[in-house]
Amino acid sequence: MESGPHVLGIVLAGGAGKRLMPLTADRAKPAVPFGGAYRLIDFVLSNLINSGFRRVAVLTQYKSHSLDRHITTTWRMSPLLGDYVTAVPAQQRLGPRWFTGSADAIYQSLNLINDEKPDYVAVFGADHVYRMDPMQMVQAHIDSGSAVTVAGIRQPRALAHQFGVIEVGSTGTSIKRFLEKPADPPGIFGAEDESYVSMGIYLFATDALIEALRADAADEGSVHDMGGNIIPMLVEQGRASVYDFADNVVPGATDRDRGYWRDVGTLDAYHDAHMDLVSVHPIFNLYNRKWPILTNHPALPPAKFVEGGNAHESMVGTGSIVSGAHVRSSVLAFDVQVQGGASLEGTVVMPGTRIGRNAVIRNAILDKNVIVPEGARIGVDVERDRELYTVSDKGVVVLGKGVVAVV
Repeated sequence: MESGPHVLGIVLAGGAGKRLMPLTADRAKPAVPFGGAYRLIDFVLSNLINSGFRRVAVLTQYKSHSLDRHITTTWRMSPLLGDYVTAVPAQQRLGPRWFTGSADAIYQSLNLINDEKPDYVAVFGADHVYRMDPMQMVQAHIDSGSAVTVAGIRQPRALAHQFGVIEVGSTGTSIKRFLEKPADPPGIFGAEDESYVSMGIYLFATDALIEALRADAADEGSVHDMGGNIIPMLVEQGRASVYDFADNVVPGATDRDRGYWRDVGTLDAYHDAHMDLVSVHPIFNLYNRKWPILTNHPALPPAKFVEGGNAHESMVGTGSIVSGAHVRSSVLAFDVQVQGGASLEGTVVMPGTRIGRNAVIRNAILDKNVIVPEGARIGVDVERDRELYTVSDKGVVVLGKGVVAVV
């Protein structure tokens, strides 16, 4: 029932996400809630499904229960056509060991590829916020004839040292070198103040991927990482190309949010990405109906504002009640209650959280089911907050799941 190339999507969702603690204390990084209604993995899966991918395996490992449950209950495809999105835990097929790296995760799951027999395999990370039509990258890969195509996004050269960097050859698309967090990142020909940064998105010819994985598995010196080992191996063989993310055109994109991609691997990046959602002309627009971000929304009534409660430059989820409180530049998920006299600004609030009367919260992230008692102050005295909670490098105060704030 497929038209076009037969592509299997593999999503790498096994990351522990230590830099997002305490949000990852009880869940895998791709299962972290985002944007009031979603989980991080919904972005990559929405891109794949909207693009026409219909067979997707999600490789999981650490603290995967909530992620597995979310995939099972939300991402149900039609079995009539053989379509599926399925969570695949580490199965120890090659002995009593976990995945030792992202390449080993795929190597240990080669049965998925052997069963599906795709022409191409798309490998995606699970924890970035962006819109993309991956089928356009598939076509670019086919046209190039390469063994692998790596998606690259242009970033300021001064910031590129934080990422894997792609140095292109004279053709402008062939990859000359693939450098992991280089001190002096190479620029792009004709745009020397920019560098191509790897987005962690790879498109492989199936035979080339299997061959590379087997060679890597036999290399005892390898750390079995896709970006650290597999891609450099194919670059060295002269069989790798780059796909410029700027060439990707997504229906419904605005000039302001076109080309948006954010790695939300740190608490500050996670908080900043939420602030990108709430301006009048959002830097990332969740309201694009032509390329929707899909998820399973709870059966709750609409949000309610009573007793003069209000929200400005904010998003408020279903079932939430703002009662005589003031909310500004914040994202409130579903089933949040904010009581009279409370004041929130620059705050991300996850489902089930309860905020008491006259509480003051600034630049904070409140995980699910947090209780903020009457009169509590969070983000007002950051030095005090450091003694009680997690505080990010930029001073964002984070309360983990189910925490009761100190008054």
